[in-house]
Amino acid sequence: MQNIRNFSIIAHIDHGKSTLSDRLIQATGVVSDRDFKDQILDTMDIERERGITIKSQTICLPYVADDGQTYHLNLIDTPGHVDFTYEVTRALASCEGAVLLIDASQGVEAQTLANMYLALEEDLEIIPIINKIDLPSADVDRIKVQIKEDLGLDPESAILASAKEGIGIEDVLEGIVKRLPPPSGDPESALQALIFDSHYDPFRGTIVYLRIFQGKMKPGDTIKFMSNSATYRVEEVGLFQLHRVPQKELSAGQVGYMIAGIKTVSDTRCGDTVTLRNRPCGKAMPGFKEAKPVVFSSIYPVASDEYEDLAAGLEKLKLNDASLVYEKDSSVALGFGFRCGFLGLLHLEVVQERLEREYDLSIILTAPSVQHRLIMQDNVSLTIDNPSLYPDPMTILGTLEPYIKASIIVPDRYMGAVMKLCLERRGVNKNYQYLTSNRMEMIFELPLSEVIFDFYDKLKSITQGYGSFDYELIEYRETTLVKMDILINGERVDALSQIVHQDRAVERARHACEALKEEIPRQMYKIAIQGAIGSKIIARTTISPFRKDVTAKCYGGDITRKRKLLEKQKKGKKRMKMVGKVMIPQTAFLSVLKTDTD
Repeated sequence: MQNIRNFSIIAHIDHGKSTLSDRLIQATGVVSDRDFKDQILDTMDIERERGITIKSQTICLPYVADDGQTYHLNLIDTPGHVDFTYEVTRALASCEGAVLLIDASQGVEAQTLANMYLALEEDLEIIPIINKIDLPSADVDRIKVQIKEDLGLDPESAILASAKEGIGIEDVLEGIVKRLPPPSGDPESALQALIFDSHYDPFRGTIVYLRIFQGKMKPGDTIKFMSNSATYRVEEVGLFQLHRVPQKELSAGQVGYMIAGIKTVSDTRCGDTVTLRNRPCGKAMPGFKEAKPVVFSSIYPVASDEYEDLAAGLEKLKLNDASLVYEKDSSVALGFGFRCGFLGLLHLEVVQERLEREYDLSIILTAPSVQHRLIMQDNVSLTIDNPSLYPDPMTILGTLEPYIKASIIVPDRYMGAVMKLCLERRGVNKNYQYLTSNRMEMIFELPLSEVIFDFYDKLKSITQGYGSFDYELIEYRETTLVKMDILINGERVDALSQIVHQDRAVERARHACEALKEEIPRQMYKIAIQGAIGSKIIARTTISPFRKDVTAKCYGGDITRKRKLLEKQKKGKKRMKMVGKVMIPQTAFLSVLKTDTD
């Protein structure tokens, strides 16, 4: 056990976690140069394209240190995005140390701080590494000041490296061996293991990622999950290298995998404790909680005959993504579909892209919404996430919506622009402080519904990419909500309905009407697009019709001939409007969904 080191790499988005992982894997010889590819731990195309980690990965690296001993370094690569914070905490709970990566040009950012606090809560040893020192804009001295002032760590202990160029990789490996503590635990006591992730294998069932804290686990053992008391018989245990390497047993201190014929990923819950059925441990590991969806949206197939394919695609995706929640839903405009719950907007985008790519589906998403609480006249509390379930306003006594505490770190020259953006989104400035002479942290409390549209994109553009954003849910607060409907030719399109704040309803309705006007194709008759609250119209725009010149053949004679033809055309258009159906293209739904008011 003295020769095992369990560690995680934590950093802000795009500070080089995956690149450093690549260099460590190459330096320890786990993969040959011929088989190597960039972002080797990222298995999904979407991860490679966006340069983000969505799924936690782990790998065991054998390393011969300067003292001649061979050490087993268990690297647990974590997602960097705020949507997956809970998975990061469980991965950190499986480690004794963390490598904190800081970009030599960008410096300490919001998630650098947030992830460091998560590591400190788990009482981990932290090694700061200043990465990307080869960049022309790198300023190592400034970063060292930030490490001391913002993070409270020793700047002289920071290792200088460039993962891209392979500089300082040996120093990082030696630092992990010398500065991180070995795991503790008694192999002879009752089994106590923490699940920090899992994925689905179509041939073997669920592969469970484990950290063994006490005891041993071997094939043939009957294990029990402490959250739901489910029991399984272990078929195989082993270590992760680039592929699974079976072992005779896993004992205290080790990180590895377990296969036990588990049918779905949702049976294994991240953060759960595994023990033996016949010899259970005294208590479960702390920190376990159910993953709760935050953002809700309905998914419909573009062609109604693809409904069965969508159902099958979601079922398969659910096998790999336990945090995805869905139930059947239907819409007058779009037919049958599913109401889905997501951890956040990135999670929603990832699910959408995976359904389109991996299962070859054409889908429409409705505008994302959050869970609102309604207090009814009889004092019953009702939680809704779907605008179509919004009750009669006369029966509602009060409405509440979720708020978040947002931490935004920006250079101070952008303070005014960020303040304006947050106040426009009904934010309340709680605090701001200077981290260094020209960088500041601003704390806002914002309604979650104002953040889920395009807040992050706007923040990035007004701060020219320097703004960083991290948030946590805090509480529900009283507010004034209304249901805004979109009518096309007098017919409500339920898939476009939104629950919005009363003060923003007119603005939202105008934006939705204008966006739809650009996307819906012109017809032979006039199309009215209206935004309404109940029976009151609050916004309107009209798509003008194509017009055939029926009077072209009248080159002379009495005016009544022309009038007769125009009257005939008018009646025809009226009849056409009564029987005509307006086809709303998929892009129209996306235009309302994607962009908020400019």
